[in-house]
Amino acid sequence: MDIGQNRKNGMIAAALVLVMAGGIAGYMMFVREKTMPQGLILANGRIEGETLVVAAKVPGRIKAVHAAEGDTVEKDAVLAELDDRQIRAKADQARSALAAAEAGRNAAKEALDLLARETVIQNAKAEASMANARAVLTKARAQETQAGKDAARYRELAQDGSIGRQKAEQAALAYEAARNDRLSAEAAVRVAEKQREDARLGGLRIKAKTAETVSIGSRADQAKAAVAEAESVLADLTIKAPGQGVVTTKITNPGEVTAAGSPLFTLVNLDGLYLKVFVPEKDIGRLKLGQKAKIHLDRMPGQPLDGTVKTIAARAE
Repeated sequence: MDIGQNRKNGMIAAALVLVMAGGIAGYMMFVREKTMPQGLILANGRIEGETLVVAAKVPGRIKAVHAAEGDTVEKDAVLAELDDRQIRAKADQARSALAAAEAGRNAAKEALDLLARETVIQNAKAEASMANARAVLTKARAQETQAGKDAARYRELAQDGSIGRQKAEQAALAYEAARNDRLSAEAAVRVAEKQREDARLGGLRIKAKTAETVSIGSRADQAKAAVAEAESVLADLTIKAPGQGVVTTKITNPGEVTAAGSPLFTLVNLDGLYLKVFVPEKDIGRLKLGQKAKIHLDRMPGQPLDGTVKTIAARAE
């Protein structure tokens, strides 16, 4: 490893991690010569890569395996599949429940809208009926009063012989008819009042229907959440690569039953290799973060790889 003579005073750690730009794994030595030129450090270590352990989030039986040891896979590549028959049936059931709940919610909304429109119409009709009944009652009372006066006057005239008795009898009958009309008008007013009170209850009916619609909507939301959960579990039955890498270990085969969290594959990302070396304590002061280095591999003589000091351990090992 060719490292300049920049010093970092006070460092006592002996571990150094280098991130490499290349993509070769294995054991290596920095410099093969026993005698080091001035300004260089001799150390050895092992090139490693970021390891990704792929596990199933849910238990199940392995239906198919699509990756073997040594395969290079891309991110989200399908590595294996779990048996999905039971979960798929639950997902279908949840979708059916959601469809029914959505239909119920839509029907409740339509019923609420219809009730609101009907309430407006009923209130308007009740107010109009009430106004008409009161007007009829006012007229009937006036006619009754006038008919009563006419009957009394004709009765007096009939008694002194100014008019015939038949005229007085007709006036008395007219008064009785006017009185009956007034009684009928008063009854109509009472009926109109009850109709208006019933129409005004529409607000309470709307409130109750609104609460019912909200409840039905909540059930629809719960059904939607159940569908999302079932679909999420269904998606988890497809085991995908969390990142790019090479399959170094395959721990499962079709037909086997795996538990949640059990490792199924191990991947190594060869694009993110690093080299961990142990530097003699006497040379630690010559290192610093960000320092450039040359890495010589036994299998690639004369072709050094570029590296950078990324981490210096805080404690000697």
